[in-house]
Amino acid sequence: MKKDVFLTAFWQNLIFANYEIDPKILQKYLPYKTELDLFEGKCFVSVVGFDFRETAVLGIKFPFYTNFEEVNLRFYVRFKDGNTWKRGAVFIKEIVPKFMITFIANTIYKENYATHATRKSLQSIDNQMILRYEWLNKSHWNYLEVTAKNEKSNISPNSEAEFITEHYWGYAYSKENLTMEYEVVHPKWQIQEVVDYKIEADFVDLYGSEFSFLENAKPSSVFLADGSPVSILKGKKIL
Repeated sequence: MKKDVFLTAFWQNLIFANYEIDPKILQKYLPYKTELDLFEGKCFVSVVGFDFRETAVLGIKFPFYTNFEEVNLRFYVRFKDGNTWKRGAVFIKEIVPKFMITFIANTIYKENYATHATRKSLQSIDNQMILRYEWLNKSHWNYLEVTAKNEKSNISPNSEAEFITEHYWGYAYSKENLTMEYEVVHPKWQIQEVVDYKIEADFVDLYGSEFSFLENAKPSSVFLADGSPVSILKGKKIL
């Protein structure tokens, strides 16, 4: 393992539900020195559910912490590093089932993790798969579910799906005039066509009143990415 790698894992079965959003809503969440990254003039947030598998921190797999689900709400930014634009994601909240994961991520990367019970179901019917991620908020099970074709295909160049998935940096607000940056390394993913989806979430209670529009909004797109091995590199400060 390279010395600058903090975490390795296999991310699989990533559901992306993508919504257009008024950029003004996200201004207060922008980390220092980043700006919103737009696709064809449109600003997006995504609800993402996926599996963490074979997770290792600094090369060590800790019992009961290697396999778990995550659901997050994120948006897209870019940061100019010299003459290079880095495209990344900022997380409004990341939900995982283990407190220690929340503690480590919030302490080291200044992320916005929260601990909720989670569960997953997966079944195959004919040439389709039905995948559901659920997370418990108070006494209500929220869920993100897709029915997708089993066939995989490459992501079309210059598509919305390419824009959503091709962000290889994470940025987090640390404090005024300080941002945490980390790189997420993985190959390009393939996707599966989603033929139906269901989304039920307590958006206001989980994320705040400014995200209430998501409760009745129709996603701009929903797709399923296959995933891959992933390496998260050690973070650094942007001053």
